[in-house]
Amino acid sequence: MTTSPSKDYFVGLKYGFRSGLEKRVADELNSQGISFSYEEMKIEYTRPARQSKYTPDFVLTNSGIIVETKGRFMTDDRAKHLLLKAEHPHLDIRFVFSNPKQRISKSSKTTYAMWCEKHGFKYAKGSIPIEWLRETKPSTS
Repeated sequence: MTTSPSKDYFVGLKYGFRSGLEKRVADELNSQGISFSYEEMKIEYTRPARQSKYTPDFVLTNSGIIVETKGRFMTDDRAKHLLLKAEHPHLDIRFVFSNPKQRISKSSKTTYAMWCEKHGFKYAKGSIPIEWLRETKPSTS
């Protein structure tokens, strides 16, 4: 069950806050003549390690190639794949993007394709290339 945002939520957004509660607190501080800043300070911290699981979209059984299909390639997705590559360098993870020329964010010039090239991931547009489908696992003799 999902709930709709409260009226208070939209009031906060209207005045540049993330919630009505934040706006009310800011109003209280202002009415008492208390000086403050809002979301200007940035504090770095390290998140503790946690065990996670990755479920690939497709695994090509003839080659072991893992194919991840992406319309949107979000920050969390990119971070996850860098962690996977570092921890499991033997895995051959590749991407099929709806649009590899899409920028990773509005403020970045980096595209999905550029990100893949920088980090050593193969990628394709729209469908799995026939060359990938014809690859086979290297023989272990």
